[in-house]
Amino acid sequence: MSKATIRIVLQSLFAAVLILCIQGCGVKYSFTGGSIPQGMKTYTVLYFENISPMVYATLSQNFTEGLKERIRTQSSLSQVNDDGDAIFEGFITNYTITPAAVEAGGLDRAALNRLSITVKVKYTNKLDATGDSNFEDSFTQFKEFSGTDVTSQEATLNEDIVKMLTEDIYNRAFANW
Repeated sequence: MSKATIRIVLQSLFAAVLILCIQGCGVKYSFTGGSIPQGMKTYTVLYFENISPMVYATLSQNFTEGLKERIRTQSSLSQVNDDGDAIFEGFITNYTITPAAVEAGGLDRAALNRLSITVKVKYTNKLDATGDSNFEDSFTQFKEFSGTDVTSQEATLNEDIVKMLTEDIYNRAFANW
């Protein structure tokens, strides 16, 4: 046998063993960025109320819908209004704008500001009898922007931060990060 033939046989054998291992480990593997537990079919995302001292009017709705969309587009789970196999609930606990860099020249004003959002999430996997995959955790993300006028940029900043937060939450729930 030639070296090329041996290499092809070994690669094929490795691929077959890998496929058998993935199928036999009790987890449905997905190439969309997560591992959905065996038997999980549905999810519920409850409304995330904004209890932060500073409030952006549409943040609760945007975050809640963003998390639903993230799970819907990155998994094969079906969304249900209540009593899903996976349940996400929580609050938006912090929404702040802070200076990130001071302007040069001694003007005592921020050249760069940071918008931060923190969300407290409780995840319950109703199919996990041990509760080992359940968690209650806070997630924070931020975006920096120049100038002091946040109003003209706030919608875009919020959209970007919501995308980052929902990715972190999805990964924590389904990719065990």
